[in-house]
Amino acid sequence: MWHRTVSDLMTTSVVKVHRDTGFKDIAKLLAEYDITAVPVVDDDDHVVGVVSEADLLRKEAAQLDPAGLLPVLRPGSADRAKAEATTAEGLMSGPAVTARPQWTAVEAAQIMERHHVKRLPVVDETGRLLGLISRADLLRVFLRGDAAIREEISGEVLLRTLGIAPDALAVRVVDGRVSLKGTVERASLVPLVVRLCQGVDGVVDVSAELRHRVDDTGAAPQPGGSRRAGLAV
Repeated sequence: MWHRTVSDLMTTSVVKVHRDTGFKDIAKLLAEYDITAVPVVDDDDHVVGVVSEADLLRKEAAQLDPAGLLPVLRPGSADRAKAEATTAEGLMSGPAVTARPQWTAVEAAQIMERHHVKRLPVVDETGRLLGLISRADLLRVFLRGDAAIREEISGEVLLRTLGIAPDALAVRVVDGRVSLKGTVERASLVPLVVRLCQGVDGVVDVSAELRHRVDDTGAAPQPGGSRRAGLAV
């Protein structure tokens, strides 16, 4: 099975700044390019951190309310240091959470979710900046057409990976939702078929109504020697 990788999806023309880039210059770049964060690199293009809108807003949030109606925020030492910073080195969050170009979209999405970030600088094995992958980039896998998804399921998943003849199962794909009907040789193949179909790029949901000829799971046999499996994901 083929999965689009981070290198397939990432943006390679990356807006970046250096440690000594000033606050206003960073704000101008965010506005000019309509982006929400920039990686910070050293002189060798190694990623050392990321400055986001949230990092810049700490300075505004630390200001006194001109009307005197809002309570004065008393940030911790780390937030106070960022609020007082004037260059990328003081503003940035670091070390940066990064991605590698060979990762799948799933790996990148899991890292974003785990670290609560919206984008990842993509680096090589030395930490040098190669590109940037965002949530929007990852969502592009779901723009894949139904015909391409069906072809991969029938050809790669069923035939080449599992050895299931194309005419053994009816495969239907509508708006990324896959439905499977038919008969497989062994009961243990049922969850495997579903799981592999779930992993195909662009699949939103998998439902299956599958029978089997041989029960190799140790479950009690049902009349007719087969068991219907209805699995929705």
